[in-house]
Amino acid sequence: MIVDLIEMDRWHSGDRDILIVFDAGYDAPRMAHLLDGLPVEVLGRMHSDRVMRRPTPSLKEYAPCYPQGGRPPKRGKEFRFAKPDTWGEPDATTTQVTDRYGTARAMAWGRIHPSLTTRSAWIDHTGELPIIEGTLIRLQVDRLPGGHDPLPLWLWSSATGLIGEDVDVRWQAFLRRFDIEHLFRLMKQTLGWTRPKLRTPEAGDRWSWMIIAAHTQLQLLRWAAADLRRPWEKPAEPGRLTPARVRRGFRNLRPRLHCPARAPRPSTPGPGRPLGSKNRRPTTRYDVGRTTRRPESTIEHDSLRG
Repeated sequence: MIVDLIEMDRWHSGDRDILIVFDAGYDAPRMAHLLDGLPVEVLGRMHSDRVMRRPTPSLKEYAPCYPQGGRPPKRGKEFRFAKPDTWGEPDATTTQVTDRYGTARAMAWGRIHPSLTTRSAWIDHTGELPIIEGTLIRLQVDRLPGGHDPLPLWLWSSATGLIGEDVDVRWQAFLRRFDIEHLFRLMKQTLGWTRPKLRTPEAGDRWSWMIIAAHTQLQLLRWAAADLRRPWEKPAEPGRLTPARVRRGFRNLRPRLHCPARAPRPSTPGPGRPLGSKNRRPTTRYDVGRTTRRPESTIEHDSLRG
């Protein structure tokens, strides 16, 4: 997809790297390693119980601490998310006042990397495991829109050397991810984006454009639609109706809208394939890109190899 965007001139040399945002279920450092060499920055949420590593100490930092000599360590000290005494001083701190979350305080530490092991996604890796450094961001807000107790949000970015403004852009981009998820849920559950069983990629593209056109119509009719809300839903301000609420009252607006097309003509379906005959034109199957389950341990990996 990134290569396609570059070939379509959606990204040019000198532009900001394409930001890809992941939730905690994805391995952000692994994604950054696989996409190395492309103009991509990976941003992912981390679980609050993670343990990562600080930057590898230089020789100047290592010599005073170990005057007797020895092999320098490959990784720095542990950075435990649940233990503030292991954090140290952050490289950047920001504070912003927001309408939805109150005061948002962000702290960032540079060159933080995970301690990789030859398991799961790295089980087939040959040679020494890489050190994937990035910027670790901790965000704390005063309140949440739903009234729940706010917990700290941990983010890891594959970019390094971020300053205060760059840190704010990252956590704000992560919060915008929820808006995109709600949009895709609307298209799938309400507008039926994945409902039809389409046979060709071209038909899928045409259906996708029809869904986009329907969503645009719902957005334009916000001010004209009535608020047909459920008993448990809160009233919405004029012009602030969600597309799902606008769709409920669309049947009442349809007779009053001008339609450039003619009235549909009645028709009957064709006879189809004769009863009892075989289908001699099977449907073409396309690869959906799914991967098989990977072994999670070296013992399981060796047993599968035989």
